[in-house]
Amino acid sequence: MPSTIVMTGAGRGIGRVAAERILRESADIHLLVVARGSSGARLATELGTGGHTVSYVTADLCSLQSVRSAADEIRERLENDQLPPLRGFVGNAGIQYTNALTESPEGFESTFAVNVLANHLFIRRLEAHFIHPARIVITVSDTHFGDFRHNLGMVPGPAWNTPDTLARPAAFPDPHTTTAGRTAYSTSKLAAIHLVHEYARRLPTGIDVIAYNPGFVPGTDLARNADPVSRFAMRRILPALTLTPFATSRTAAGGHLADLVVGTTTAPTGSYVDRAHVARSSAESYDPRRERELWDAAERLTAAHTA
Repeated sequence: MPSTIVMTGAGRGIGRVAAERILRESADIHLLVVARGSSGARLATELGTGGHTVSYVTADLCSLQSVRSAADEIRERLENDQLPPLRGFVGNAGIQYTNALTESPEGFESTFAVNVLANHLFIRRLEAHFIHPARIVITVSDTHFGDFRHNLGMVPGPAWNTPDTLARPAAFPDPHTTTAGRTAYSTSKLAAIHLVHEYARRLPTGIDVIAYNPGFVPGTDLARNADPVSRFAMRRILPALTLTPFATSRTAAGGHLADLVVGTTTAPTGSYVDRAHVARSSAESYDPRRERELWDAAERLTAAHTA
């Protein structure tokens, strides 16, 4: 039966690979991409080449008002039968800044706004429109482990604090530094895993939610806000690591994501999938008290856009 999958972060990197593979291998999928500015129309046209069914909505994921508008447009299309039933959401978009001071339009720290609150608002606005079975996949990162094995010494481990503190600029020491920006990133990915656990408890049976870790994938645009040397290394030097077990190529990571989205990779709700296999996330990521606290904060921080 035809169905819709909504996807953020489909324009480049592993998301682009995943989107192309989903469409290539699932002829009955209508892929709705969420993209910024004028890029949505171009992306839908490119992905729709060959007869694939692709549409788009425009959103700036840093702005909760923009996310709310996009989610409501999707809801309206579903209710008016302009889209086939909703069966999936892929929160693949992510951002990393060179500081922990960048502020969203609503005053949130932008890493937290994009990597945590935007996904939460999309899920909550679309929740009632999923048909069963449905699958939600949130792209996370093994930087949340905080050790050399998982981050190769490039990204500091997470530094947890109260959600209200993490959601605001200057949550970390020396907030103007790249170290603080990268700490904000790893902490936001830990927060995303916490919320996946809480979603699994709260979402209705038949809506599965999974955290996906692609591993270290050099050659993507995640470091687009970094200094010139770091950008050069990510794009030109570090891709050589994909020939070793320490990194994953964009093709492999995107393929793994697509397989998880369409259900080729089996994974129970609430699980953490490391590349192609269900695995354990960090010991720190399993904390029901912290997860409930984060859920409550996410509900409160997005409340103005859910009424």
